[in-house]
Amino acid sequence: MASYKRNIFIINPKFQFRISFFLCFLVFISTIFYPITIYEIIEGFIEATPSKAATLEETRTMLFIILGLVQVGILGLIFVCTIFVSHKIAGPMYKLKNYLISIRNQDHFGPVFFRKGDYFPEIADELNETLSAISAKRSEDFAYLDEVNSYIANLSLVVPDDKKPVLEEIQRKILEIQNRYQ
Repeated sequence: MASYKRNIFIINPKFQFRISFFLCFLVFISTIFYPITIYEIIEGFIEATPSKAATLEETRTMLFIILGLVQVGILGLIFVCTIFVSHKIAGPMYKLKNYLISIRNQDHFGPVFFRKGDYFPEIADELNETLSAISAKRSEDFAYLDEVNSYIANLSLVVPDDKKPVLEEIQRKILEIQNRYQ
């Protein structure tokens, strides 16, 4: 299995950004209560000690600025981490999609491998086993088609001349099928 280095981390922007923004939104919603609670506590202190109201309001303002910066930093960190984690999902799906396209275009029919650390390596293993089974069945079918082709060739020796074009068409189609998949 070849080792691949990650160079591009945004493989599927729609998926990755949606996951990242959703997670950041959940974290933001779940942590918005802390500043509100702190505001209420400091407001209670201001009402209880009016002589220190100016100092407490200044402290409250600085605390909110610091909490806001920490909140933005944490959300940024979560966003970046989510991009990296979602890349381990989007990367294998991207590779699998391209692999299936190459099979459809008959460019490639070998095994597929995901990078070390990517999620869903069992999908690559299962796909490789499935394609191996299909390939084995295809080989059996081609062997049988060769046999059928030789039967038709022998049969054409005893068939009347008016039926020979039908047998030739069948042989042509068999060869066309064999050549298409080999």
